[in-house]
Amino acid sequence: MQEIEIEFKNLLTKEEYERLAVHYIKDSSEIKQQINYYFETNDFELRSKRAALRIREKNGEYIATLKQPVENGLLETHDVLSAEQFDQWLQDDINLPPNINKQLNEIGVTGDQLSYKGALQTNRFEEKNDQYIIVLDHSQYNQTEDYELELEVYDYEYGKRLFSELLKKFKIEKRETSNKIARFFATVKK
Repeated sequence: MQEIEIEFKNLLTKEEYERLAVHYIKDSSEIKQQINYYFETNDFELRSKRAALRIREKNGEYIATLKQPVENGLLETHDVLSAEQFDQWLQDDINLPPNINKQLNEIGVTGDQLSYKGALQTNRFEEKNDQYIIVLDHSQYNQTEDYELELEVYDYEYGKRLFSELLKKFKIEKRETSNKIARFFATVKK
């Protein structure tokens, strides 16, 4: 399965996160935990191609996702893994599933080049409607903690306008914000 992801993101201070949480989160049971497990070659070949590979564990399911840049967004290629396959990947026994294998072949990366690099845990709140998804994330990884606001949309121009309005409404400074994978790998020792 493939989809185009269009999202806007902004790192938050703890105080900004708490202000948004008071506004959006009505019940702490709305916050769900998810864990992202990241994979890369030893020479960071995926990063050099601006791609990234993760497995997300959520509600007992394991979804492998390859992210690749496209105009105004990311192409996400997904494959569902069994618990056994997931365990094998963590042991660097990576047998690529069909959709991701096809995409990686196109950029010249094979499963035996990949290895497990670590995990990022996120407590996530999502508010969905027909036009967008607002996401509040509190993430922890490699002795690092951060807070983030994301807005996922189907239309780039609409999302750009709405995100700007959100930041203004909550008096949040616009910050250049890389994605979680980039932030994670910035804390990994080569």
